[in-house]
Amino acid sequence: MYQHVLLVTDLRDDTDLVAAKAKWILDASPSAELSVLHIVEETMLGFGYELIPAAALHESIDDERCQEARSRLAQVLARNDLHAHSVNIKTAISGRKGIVDYCDKHTIDLVVIGRHKRTGLNAWLTGATADSILPDIDSDLLVVQLAAE
Repeated sequence: MYQHVLLVTDLRDDTDLVAAKAKWILDASPSAELSVLHIVEETMLGFGYELIPAAALHESIDDERCQEARSRLAQVLARNDLHAHSVNIKTAISGRKGIVDYCDKHTIDLVVIGRHKRTGLNAWLTGATADSILPDIDSDLLVVQLAAE
């Protein structure tokens, strides 16, 4: 039985498929807590050869994107009848870094995440976040295979 389930979402159109799998797990583990995580990738600014997060210059630079994500996430939870113990919108340099950092700071038994099929050059250049977090988290991982991007 899982005690703490983390639903990671990118809030794309197929988010409900991933949320449905999390609901299925939670229905089987009624005492489990649900946390939800969405990563907003930081806006980066280039200065010569260096990149710095725009938030270092102006704190509210990513606020609008975070507020929009918070609203969309509330809709996803309502549509899927999910009751989260914790809803988190975090900014990070990458989705991978944000997820790994969150898992390091919290006791997570299971991460539920979607994985879009990628082929060709797109697969080689960007890879999949679900694949990249696997070596760096200690919890179980439920990957929901989604359609190609």
